[in-house]
Amino acid sequence: MAADKVKISEKLSLFHDHWSPKIVGELNGQHVKLVKFTGPFIWHKHDAEDEMFYVLDGTLKIEFRDKNVELQRNEFIIIPRGVEHRPVAEKEVSVMLFEPVSTLNTGDKNDELTREKLEWI
Repeated sequence: MAADKVKISEKLSLFHDHWSPKIVGELNGQHVKLVKFTGPFIWHKHDAEDEMFYVLDGTLKIEFRDKNVELQRNEFIIIPRGVEHRPVAEKEVSVMLFEPVSTLNTGDKNDELTREKLEWI
């Protein structure tokens, strides 16, 4: 199998919906996902998986129960499994996620933002 490069800007131009991750790669049991956020997400946690948010463009705030962390372009954060958090974007932000294939975007919650089957782009 040949390795193909991925142009992140081209992949981001293929979708405009928010809070709906798209898979752009897979390695070692991990999905590489692109997603656009705007507004607040839901409070949730992932009991079995760590989660990495890498900001490609914009500003992302990750709220924790005891503090907030603001991420700018080219910054990332790893959320340890079991830690409750809520992503918030005042304006649209583009993010790359690295997560185990089993990771559900809403973690321990299931509501209208839950995406059980993700699209490959």
